[in-house]
Parts: sequence; C-alpha cells; structure tokens
Amino acid sequence: MKKTVTLYMRQRCHLCEEAKGLLEELQRNWQFDLLEVDIDKDDDLTERYGITIPVVVLDGEEIQSGIINKNFIIEAFSVKNVDFIG
Repeated sequence: MKKTVTLYMRQRCHLCEEAKGLLEELQRNWQFDLLEVDIDKDDDLTERYGITIPVVVLDGEEIQSGIINKNFIIEAFSVKNVDFIG
C-alpha cells in the first residue's frame, strides 16, 4: 500500500521549498504520495506549526521539522516500510 507524506509548509519559505524539492527527488526512488498543506490557510495549523515549518509527516506521524535532512528521511522511510523502487 502506498504511503502518504504530508509536507506542512507556507508560501515564501525557503526551507519549505528545499524540503519540497528533496521530497520530490525522493519520489524517484521511493513510492509515496506527497500532500502539500499550506498552514496559512488554517488557523489551527498556523498555531500548531507556525515556527516549526517545514514539517514532514509520514502516515500521520511527524518525522522531521525545520531543516530537513535527506538521510534522516530515507532512514524513516526504511523503518516505516515505504516501498523502495530504486
């Protein structure tokens, strides 16, 4: 079953754009759907994630926030059984 990665982000956020690019790159080798959520469109999300964006969530579990590390995400994918399509 294909996993879902949610990226909580906002517009004009350079760290968010870097995280999005990294996740799109990882989609070449890992099978997951990427869902982008702009926190500025929801007051609750803005309150929850306002200073910690970007936030990467894998199937409902937050796996990293702030500066996103590619190797950390790959390790999380392996632990959470995201399909590697190499």
